Amino acid sequence: MTVTELTAAAYTIPTDSPEADGTLAWDSTTVVLVHAHASDAVGVGWTYAPAACVPVVTDLLAPVVVGRSEQDVAGAHEAMVRALRNAGRPGIAGCALSAVDVALWDLKARSIPVPLHRLLGSVRDRVPIYGSGGFTTYDRSQLQDQLEHWVVDQRIPRVKIKIAESWGTDPARDLRRVRQAREVIGEATELFVDANGGYSCKQAIRVMQAAADSDVRWLEEPVSSDDLDGLCRVREAVRADVTAGEYGYDLPYFRRMCAAGAVDCLQADITRCGGITEWLRVAALAAAHGLDISAHCAPHLHVHAATTVPHVRHLEWFHDHVRIETRFFDGTLDPTGGNLSPRSDTAGHGLTPKIADLEPFRVR
Repeated sequence: MTVTELTAAAYTIPTDSPEADGTLAWDSTTVVLVHAHASDAVGVGWTYAPAACVPVVTDLLAPVVVGRSEQDVAGAHEAMVRALRNAGRPGIAGCALSAVDVALWDLKARSIPVPLHRLLGSVRDRVPIYGSGGFTTYDRSQLQDQLEHWVVDQRIPRVKIKIAESWGTDPARDLRRVRQAREVIGEATELFVDANGGYSCKQAIRVMQAAADSDVRWLEEPVSSDDLDGLCRVREAVRADVTAGEYGYDLPYFRRMCAAGAVDCLQADITRCGGITEWLRVAALAAAHGLDISAHCAPHLHVHAATTVPHVRHLEWFHDHVRIETRFFDGTLDPTGGNLSPRSDTAGHGLTPKIADLEPFRVR
């Protein structure tokens, strides 16, 4: 069979309350959904990115994918990378590439048919997760409710909150929220924090020193992920593992981060870095540098690939994406107990979008 059609559509879903991290605020999230067709099989992929991804898929990527064998995912990936040369791969084009690559892997697995993790070659049957949200817009009650839901109701043993509110301009509130989180989750649950690049180098170090009594284990993007020297300086000064990488769009980005010794654990996002094809290459690069890899956001897209990686640390059970995926897709997974296990009773990644439910939110 050959790929006969590649389509894309964008849907903007309002958040359930205003959300913000250290450097950005938002009240909606856009999901760009891609369908790859071949005979009677259809593969599905998506990314969380602006609706401008849609014409990238239909105008730049579809011409080099349609007509290829549905088995030739690697060849299609390389053709798409080349087609994006003048458009520029980082950013919107990279997100579009990622969504198509996931759709093609899903199509290949469904056409065999076999679960995607079996096609990729899994080495584990489950992947640890961490609850992620704790937005800076949350008041004390909202933060407590979310943390208790993860730790008490779902028994997730690790959680993450956002800090560095408004570009690090209110560190006192950051510290109050960190201490509240520790009080709510107790001593047995691991506490992670994410500054989204909102601090300066020394400020990040000072905040972590002041939060020493809260036993923070994971410090994500204390400074901009482009500031490799700053990441190194923070890493040398704090006890928590320093991590970054969610804004990587190609393999050289991750090579530079690893070579600089900037992180204790490398992050990568299938919906940005180039899909499953490139995410697995990034995982191999991390292994070559003696690093674990952590899957950033979009949990249902990462779980199959993550089962193939011996050194995967965990994947992010991110509130925004979990809300969208569980509401608008059939086949979603249960996080109870702090792990995700991909389904073995369905072909592909096992998720089917509810198009009728999505349609009222369509923007392109």
